[in-house]
Amino acid sequence: MRFTLLKSFVIAASVLVTSVPASAQGLAGSYLAGRAAASSYDYEAASIYYTRLLVANPSDPFLLESLVLANVSLGNMDKAIPVARRLNAIEGMSSQLANIALVADLAERGSFGEVIARIQDGQGIGPLVDGLVQAWAALGDGDMNATIAGFDAVAQEPGLAGFALYHKALAMASIGDFAGAENIYASEGARGMQLTRRGAMAQIEILSQLGRNEDGLEILDALFGKDLDPQLRQLRADLAAGTRLPFSHVRNAKEGIAEVFYSLADALRGEADPDYALLYTRTAEFLRPDHVDALLLSAELLENLEQFHLATRAYRSVPADHLSFHAAELGRAEALRRSDRVEAAIEVLEQLARTHGDLPVVHNTLGDVFRQQQDYARAAAAYDKALSMMEDPSDGKWFTLYARGITNERLGDWPAAEADFRAALALNPEQPQVLNYLGYSLVEKRIKLDEALNMIERAVQARPDSGYIVDSHGWVLYRLGRFEEAVEPMERAAALMPVDPIVNDHLGDVYWMVGRKTEARFQWQRALSFITEDSAPEADPERIRAKLETGLDAVLEAEGSDPVQVANDG
Repeated sequence: MRFTLLKSFVIAASVLVTSVPASAQGLAGSYLAGRAAASSYDYEAASIYYTRLLVANPSDPFLLESLVLANVSLGNMDKAIPVARRLNAIEGMSSQLANIALVADLAERGSFGEVIARIQDGQGIGPLVDGLVQAWAALGDGDMNATIAGFDAVAQEPGLAGFALYHKALAMASIGDFAGAENIYASEGARGMQLTRRGAMAQIEILSQLGRNEDGLEILDALFGKDLDPQLRQLRADLAAGTRLPFSHVRNAKEGIAEVFYSLADALRGEADPDYALLYTRTAEFLRPDHVDALLLSAELLENLEQFHLATRAYRSVPADHLSFHAAELGRAEALRRSDRVEAAIEVLEQLARTHGDLPVVHNTLGDVFRQQQDYARAAAAYDKALSMMEDPSDGKWFTLYARGITNERLGDWPAAEADFRAALALNPEQPQVLNYLGYSLVEKRIKLDEALNMIERAVQARPDSGYIVDSHGWVLYRLGRFEEAVEPMERAAALMPVDPIVNDHLGDVYWMVGRKTEARFQWQRALSFITEDSAPEADPERIRAKLETGLDAVLEAEGSDPVQVANDG
């Protein structure tokens, strides 16, 4: 689904502009600056420039629609609605963007009959949205029969039964028909409704209303395990205490329409452009300001659009006393880190460790940031803290062991690193990242090469298109002296990662050993050209230059080393 005028705009502005001209003056300058801002998703700048342009061109459909887009994307629906009305008043004009804002306005004001009339008049948003919104609007208008008929009609459309049944169950629960809602959850066509967190939590609340807390506990434990965040932990405690949970997911028609926009945005995540899904999450926020899941998804989408200051603002809008506050703060820290404000990100995480220090994910995330900053001592301490809290192997403990293993290896404590890697494999025996890292480390240390080869071959089988893993496969064959066999995987690794300096350097070494010395020098030259200040320490420019000048044999002789190392017990 796309917007007619917006599509023509995107084509016109297909060249991405990453900065707004500071000296843009006059109407032409504002137009170019607005177009530049919109193409790089700088909604704040776009709204300023398009507002300025509309003073001189108050009925320009392109400018009106562009301003609606910017304001909805910013979460400024109150500013978008009057502009949408102006756009809608232009004779012969049809804008899905305007329709989103105007349908949301009617729903927010409780004018459900007008919502229905607008959709039936062909001024809706799209077939799926319109069907679900119209069914909820009928509920708001007091016509439950039309509501059920509306959801049933959507369910007949190919691939839409899950959406329709989910909303039908929520609608029934919102009027107190919890038995009817649970019957839908238990039906054959509704099996996927538990796959989303909100879908599962809604069913648990429905079961609790029916006095079936034990069934709710069974679902919660089966889907979420024992490593629970504060919201799920509180939910479980209430169920175990026999508390009858209130049904909070959707309490009325307006919240139902908000859930339509949220659930569709959630389904679009990863499938559609994030700027498109953002329109839906912002609409859900407008209709239900306490919809924290919509707030969090808006923030995530803004991160994907690299609008980190807007993402940070969205994360900060989650109240500190909300049970999802920790998730918002983790997201805020990531947005800060990605915008190169690493110290601010660390400050957020350290404060979170003081307020939510019982959550392993907080210490894991802090460890990851320290590790990325090469502050390995503090990273190890954070991982130690996380591991001290992790009892259930299903809660991702293997990854924390793996991360600490990398940290210990960087600290020069190989025995501790190897122990962590092997502990991670004990929990997740075929995990390709761990198999590759441990196998490659053994290769570099020239110990236990037969075991290393076995590990890396298993990793390649699991991830045949991973350049890092395929490179490890070629490199262990090189270390074993099986140079001819090393050529094919090393060439494939270079094809998968053509600008990686280490892979190109390895391929050069392999070529040298099979007598292809001109090609070896070419690969070393390529490797040298790809080295940057961010390259791994293994990408040693001085060593590569020495190979180019004197050849690999002379370098190895000067180092007193031999590329071939027989396997041993290390």
